Amino acid sequence: MGHPFFSVKIYVTPASVRPRPSFSSPWFVYHGIFNHDKHPIDFCMKEDTRWKLFVGIGLVTLSLAMFTAHYLIFHDEHHLFIFFVGDIAFIPIEVLIVTLIIDQMLESREKQRRMEKLNMVIGTFFSTIGTPLLAQLTGADTTVDQVKQRLVIGKEWNNAMFKEVRECLEEYSCSVSTARIDLQTLRSFLIDHEEFLMRLVENPMVFEHESFTDLILALNHLTEEMKARGDLSTLPPSDKSHITNDIHRVYSQLMLEWITYMEYLKIHYPYLFSLAMRKNPFDESASVVVKQET
Repeated sequence: MGHPFFSVKIYVTPASVRPRPSFSSPWFVYHGIFNHDKHPIDFCMKEDTRWKLFVGIGLVTLSLAMFTAHYLIFHDEHHLFIFFVGDIAFIPIEVLIVTLIIDQMLESREKQRRMEKLNMVIGTFFSTIGTPLLAQLTGADTTVDQVKQRLVIGKEWNNAMFKEVRECLEEYSCSVSTARIDLQTLRSFLIDHEEFLMRLVENPMVFEHESFTDLILALNHLTEEMKARGDLSTLPPSDKSHITNDIHRVYSQLMLEWITYMEYLKIHYPYLFSLAMRKNPFDESASVVVKQET
């Protein structure tokens, strides 16, 4: 008997004439394969989830079996209940020890290993593109004399001195003049290293370092901006101003990453720090040739 306001009719298509689904059918798209011929829809469970489910069921079953065996052997539900409650009462302490202490220690060590690998990537970046680009932009910075002497890092530098210089760079307003830089040469340099930047972006560890990620994104943006233009020598003043802002963004972030990486090298790899200082783009007297100290 139908409802006074509406009625529902159900049509059942025989299985013999029911169309068979194809692998491009939406039935296959959502969480695996659906069976059209059976009313219960079977979801394709992920292998990792299935393994955890089986282990969980097995452990619970084993625990119940052992409790049952204890009761059947000793017939002492009093002590069995005491042990059961005691084990449950100790669970919060186990969670505290395992999750908040041991897990944090392991996570900290793992993060330290990842940062070591990431600093290797950052070192490759500076040796390939960072330091040469910094040298180009430093030569076009009309106000670099304000910070140049503070960026000549010595062997006696400590963490406090690096922190002071980093704070100084955060407040420093660079002034790169397009009249003092060959935009065509800069564009060719960025295009030549575009594939290298793309490979950096593909590295998942890069995204764990937020400031370095921002630098890579700023560099990619500057590359795309300069690639999209034809003759850079005929740009109107408004467009040159736009390009200059993009260069300022890259330059300011590049200086901060450079001083941070120099601090890391000085602490962990003195021999790499020595070479970096002999290639210091802010030191006019720097030379890769090792000279005898007087």
